[in-house]
Amino acid sequence: MAGWFRRLLHKPKPSSVESSLNAGCSASSSPSSSSSSATSSNSSSETSLARSVHLSPVSLSVINASGSARWAKSYDVCICHSEADLELVEELVSYLEGQPESFRCFLQLRDAAPGSAVVTELCDAVQNSHCWVMLITPGFLRDPWCKYQMHQALAEAPMAHGRTIPVLKDVDRKDYPKELRNLYYIYMVLKENSFRQIRDTILRYLQELCRSSTSSTE
Repeated sequence: MAGWFRRLLHKPKPSSVESSLNAGCSASSSPSSSSSSATSSNSSSETSLARSVHLSPVSLSVINASGSARWAKSYDVCICHSEADLELVEELVSYLEGQPESFRCFLQLRDAAPGSAVVTELCDAVQNSHCWVMLITPGFLRDPWCKYQMHQALAEAPMAHGRTIPVLKDVDRKDYPKELRNLYYIYMVLKENSFRQIRDTILRYLQELCRSSTSSTE
């Protein structure tokens, strides 16, 4: 049995993971380019659109508090991907779950309930996650289930900034799904940089979510 699969089988359930966050972390993130800037180079787009995320110890403690809005859903992020991209997705999930924030990821192969209908599992994954990463590759564009889950995410929160995170890999900008063209995307050239951008985008959304929730209760 493959080593990664053995590790997944022994991984604790996401609902039990409420690890303390690193109060000193700061990073930069932002989707690297948009359809409106299709003629720009990758490097210049990343530079012009990059934004720094500075998280204070106070805001991190709010995100991690037992009663924070983060824990209202079972997962911090759902990864929507084609079967052909499973190896890359496993690396991304390992990276996110290994961060100080211990992001709770939904990975269909690991977390879908055996015997459940595919449609039910895909809808539940969207509804029970704060953010959705769309790994848009040639395999994604050919997979009807990926497109179904993408439409479910857009229907769940069509105007929520930072919840839907498109990530393009080995796909021309002209093939970027038209349903997502009002959203900036991350163009995966260097895997490590893209993983960091995804992490920072999720963290920024959770920070804003918890800040808004705290303000509304005061």
